[in-house]
Amino acid sequence: MELSALLLSRLQFAFTVSFHIIFPSFTIGLAVWLTALEAVYQGTGRPVFRRVFEFWLKIFGVAFGLGVVSGIVLAFQFGTNWSVLSRMSGPIQGPLLTYETFTAFALEASFFGVLVFGRRRVPPWLYLFSTAMVALGTTFSAFWIMVNNSWMQVPVGYSLENGAFVPKDWAAIIFSPVVWVRFPHMLLASFITGAFCVAATGAWYFLRKEFEAEARVMLRMGLFLAALFVPAQLLFGHLTGDYVHKYQPAKFAAIEGRWETEQPAGEVVIAWPNSKKEANDFEIKIPFLGSLIASMSFDSKEVGLKDFPVHERPPVVIPFFSFRIMVGCGLAMLALAWLGPYLIWKGRLEQSRWLLWLIFLSFPLPFIATLTGWFTAEVGRQPWTVYGVLRTADAATPFLTTRAVAISLVLYFVLYSFIFLFGVFYIYRLLQAGPAGALVTASHDATPSRPMSVAKTPLVNGQAQEARGD
Repeated sequence: MELSALLLSRLQFAFTVSFHIIFPSFTIGLAVWLTALEAVYQGTGRPVFRRVFEFWLKIFGVAFGLGVVSGIVLAFQFGTNWSVLSRMSGPIQGPLLTYETFTAFALEASFFGVLVFGRRRVPPWLYLFSTAMVALGTTFSAFWIMVNNSWMQVPVGYSLENGAFVPKDWAAIIFSPVVWVRFPHMLLASFITGAFCVAATGAWYFLRKEFEAEARVMLRMGLFLAALFVPAQLLFGHLTGDYVHKYQPAKFAAIEGRWETEQPAGEVVIAWPNSKKEANDFEIKIPFLGSLIASMSFDSKEVGLKDFPVHERPPVVIPFFSFRIMVGCGLAMLALAWLGPYLIWKGRLEQSRWLLWLIFLSFPLPFIATLTGWFTAEVGRQPWTVYGVLRTADAATPFLTTRAVAISLVLYFVLYSFIFLFGVFYIYRLLQAGPAGALVTASHDATPSRPMSVAKTPLVNGQAQEARGD
């Protein structure tokens, strides 16, 4: 395969967006959980909830900062690597990204400062309100990004005028039924990511026999929330598959590994798709199940990849395997999310070290599921950038050289690797320190204009004595 400017641009965007999505998928769910945690603390007055809140607020701040830094680059790449896409879709994508700035960024920037500096300066109800506004801001951000991406997946409400996509019906764009399937799917993925990371941290502390009161809160809240969210996610995952089946049949056939049109259709459980032979090697298939999954009937006719011209087919191997990895992660999380609360009800979870180890080791699963879900959606969309109307090869900057993209790709890789390693190391240090008994509160002379003044804040010993009660 030739390393062209187009291929390197695709690899570059794939690398940067894969790096970036790790952090929002974590912080969106964590922000909502922090809101619930602060509400429980204010409702019960139990210091253990305050300690857990303060602990996760620090981790949220680091992850949020990493998400912002890594996400800014994506907007630049639209101009440098995908200028034709920017010119043609700017009338639609430009306003959508502006709405994100006016809603999400404004809420996050305004109220996150209150979370960091305002505990002793604002009344409790305003502090809780600020926590909720940060969570709402992260949700708005996900919403506008999903509206943007969903329009590229299923473009509606536009007309092509003078070589540009001109919006004709903003309601159709924003309230597209595809948005209201894919947005909850992404939101639930974030909630599950936050829940499993919290539960895994609680399991880790139990295994280390540290911070048991705080670990109990993390483990139980994380598992109970996961037990609610994972089944809902499986439902919206199926609904997402329905839109793919309806609007993107070539992608659906690639995900299924189906080369020939079948009636009824079997479900390929595992195989190795061979594009040269236009067939699957080592195939294991369940009869009739493909029709049932796709159309909720046992005899539906399901289209195969051979029904599409070769130049309109997506790559098969990546969406085929990434979809199955995503589903496998989802089923594993469902098992843990239901087994954990069952053992909590029986009063045996904290003594079941094998399950604590499984819960601790499960923290990568929601990240893997999110990434493979995006790989399925974006690689399966090829060869289109705006599905059916703008090919990826035509969306790239025409005068971009292979050398220029290669240099920028290497620089991005080095810089992002440094940022990731530093961020992960710092978060690991916070996790090692744990939810310390003393509550850390910004001193009266700490100011938002001097953020590092918080770093000099000492532990408040008077509060430390209070904090040990649960």
